[in-house]
Amino acid sequence: MTSTQASSSGIPPASQPSGAEAVDHRGQGTRDVPFGIITAAAWSWRVLIVLVMAGVIVWLARPISTVIISVAVAALLAGLLFPLVRWLRKRKVNAGIATAITELGAIVAVMGLLTLVGQQLVVGFSELSDQAVAGYQQLMTWLSEGPLHLSVDQVDNALNSLIETARNNSQQLLSGAAAVGSTAGEVGAGLLITLFTLIFFLLEGERIWLFVVKMFPRNARRAVNGAGRRGWNSLVSYARIQVFVAFVDAVGIGLAAFFLGVPLAFPLGVLVFLGSFIPVIGAVATGAVAVLLALVANGPVNALLMLLMVLLVQQIESHILQPLVMGKAVSLHPLAVVLAVALGSMVLGIVGALFAVPVMAVLNTVVRYLAGRQWEHDTQIRTEPFKYPWEIAKASRKSAAQRVKERISRDSKDDEDQASQQADDADTGSVRATSRD
Repeated sequence: MTSTQASSSGIPPASQPSGAEAVDHRGQGTRDVPFGIITAAAWSWRVLIVLVMAGVIVWLARPISTVIISVAVAALLAGLLFPLVRWLRKRKVNAGIATAITELGAIVAVMGLLTLVGQQLVVGFSELSDQAVAGYQQLMTWLSEGPLHLSVDQVDNALNSLIETARNNSQQLLSGAAAVGSTAGEVGAGLLITLFTLIFFLLEGERIWLFVVKMFPRNARRAVNGAGRRGWNSLVSYARIQVFVAFVDAVGIGLAAFFLGVPLAFPLGVLVFLGSFIPVIGAVATGAVAVLLALVANGPVNALLMLLMVLLVQQIESHILQPLVMGKAVSLHPLAVVLAVALGSMVLGIVGALFAVPVMAVLNTVVRYLAGRQWEHDTQIRTEPFKYPWEIAKASRKSAAQRVKERISRDSKDDEDQASQQADDADTGSVRATSRD
């Protein structure tokens, strides 16, 4: 029955739902879900996509990890060495010469340090070997006369069992040696890439960055330029202060080992210096090496004293250097530092532990800069590479000389063209005269 028929028959037409009621009916399922769950779900799929993309990026980067790590190390070294390059440029040293002096000086310093460490190791191991032999004899005496009451035959059987196990697993050992050789090759290649990249970072780092900025849309370039510069400043501050903190740790533990008579005190200080670049974990690991070395060389009392000195140095670092110096540089909570190092080491091993904190420091600075729209009133953003006045004057003279050279070349070319035209005209005239004759 139609509505007209229903109306004529006195039957009221079926009521139709309004638009608002229809919308409420369709959204009834969503309306029953708490707002917190809706918000959590909205955040969840976005965070999931970010994590998936991060995993894809890490997976794609693994085949070229040597290049990526080398460039990252070069960036850290550039942050440390660029002040010296700028200091030389300020004193009217050519940028290329300043870069060469800085990089060669750094290489010579590192080689000299490694040579000194090698000499100390040769001398220290000769002393340590005698102490190790004495310690081995004491261990054998304790095994035979102590509570275990092991005979010499039992000890020999245990040693022979270890040797037989090593012989049976020689294939695995050889494969491990081959892996070490492959790793050594990758380290050598990475070192060459790092040194080569460092040259251009020191020489034309700002020009390279401005080239990267131009790849972004025009209306986003200022924000990207400012955020990148702030992130770079944060990275440089982290690298410089981390060197200072590592130096304090190395001097403290190295001097403690020296005065306690622990052998290899200087190589131990160098090891502490290198290990301190991995926050928290590196200091603990190198401190454990120092205590074990004191235990093997001088006994438990000396090792206990060494442990106390290591704890004292680490307490100074944790409660004075990290909050007052490092905290201002990276603006990260100590818990964030520990978690970053732990996650980085689990995902990428020692490389992840080394770069976790500087990457977080850069990201923290960049996100804060962009979230606060600080580029809108940032007066330190440059769109051209920085140059000192004498470099600008030199470039102007070079440009003027180039213009004069181009003008002379253009005039000489015009003269040659004119002479060629005159010669062609003369040849044409002679041909016409010959034809008339």
